Amino acid sequence: MALSPSSLRVLGDGLYLWKPPQRGWGLANCGLLVGDGEGLWIDTPYDRPLAESFRAASRQVLGGGEPARIAVTHANGDHLWGADVLPGAEVIATREARHHIEVEPSPQQMRELIEGTGRQSPVGSYLAEHFGHFDWSRTRVVAPTTVFEGELELTVGGHPVVLTSLPSAHTTGDLVVQLPDHGTVFTGDIVFASTPEEPGDHAVHWAGPLENVIQACERVLAGGAETIVPGHGPVLDPAGLRSHVGYLEHVRERAHELHARGVSAVEAARAIAEEGRWPELGLVERLVVTVGTEYRHLDGTDPEPIAAVLPEMVAFADQRRPA
Repeated sequence: MALSPSSLRVLGDGLYLWKPPQRGWGLANCGLLVGDGEGLWIDTPYDRPLAESFRAASRQVLGGGEPARIAVTHANGDHLWGADVLPGAEVIATREARHHIEVEPSPQQMRELIEGTGRQSPVGSYLAEHFGHFDWSRTRVVAPTTVFEGELELTVGGHPVVLTSLPSAHTTGDLVVQLPDHGTVFTGDIVFASTPEEPGDHAVHWAGPLENVIQACERVLAGGAETIVPGHGPVLDPAGLRSHVGYLEHVRERAHELHARGVSAVEAARAIAEEGRWPELGLVERLVVTVGTEYRHLDGTDPEPIAAVLPEMVAFADQRRPA
């Protein structure tokens, strides 16, 4: 079943948040900055129907015009694949993000994985449940047209926009988008947010190490922004981001302790989950990925392809599913 479209929420002068209709895999926050007839998207929705919804809302704000630029916080499909609904737009990302596209499963590969695995298998059932509602039948992956390292400054409708690349964290090509006039920063997936009023999901980090993710969050806090838009979940204030840093620090510390005791990554993820510290967070199976990534850095081993990680993660989810 297709997801219902979202609508824009005003964050400030010419700044809007497009928030997905629900939480879960692939449902990322997107931003729109407009002024003097110019428009900038900050990330894009995962599939074409959702991206068309964001595009229609953007056109209303722009009086029928369309954003000419897209800043992509990283190259996971749920932040990039909607770019093809704005043909000709300048797509801006880090140089490493462009390289990441080469290892990211394509829309066609995702479709084949969902359809080919079979709903009767645990992996197939999981993929159908969490990804089967996305429509990638007409999705074309748009490669970044502008890449940079370090920092890139833009101006949109008279408003400064600062893009800052990060060391390997959620992926190897992350960036944050700072909007000084608005006291706002879009963090991409270095932050998976949750609040008591609007619970979110567990973080999932593919590249790591967690120390880099934590340092990236600390860098955001040091920048002084009062409004923090995460890659997924509710908008945070600085106190909310500090709470998330505490979550990341705990996962990191426990992973290191359990690794030193010779506990496997999956069992370490299970031990952290069974502490019950964050019962409000969904998708607890993502701890398998994040802890596995941390173990890989501790062991000095190469990353595993997503297809190799899926069975362990799905088995973990099935074991924790209520009878």
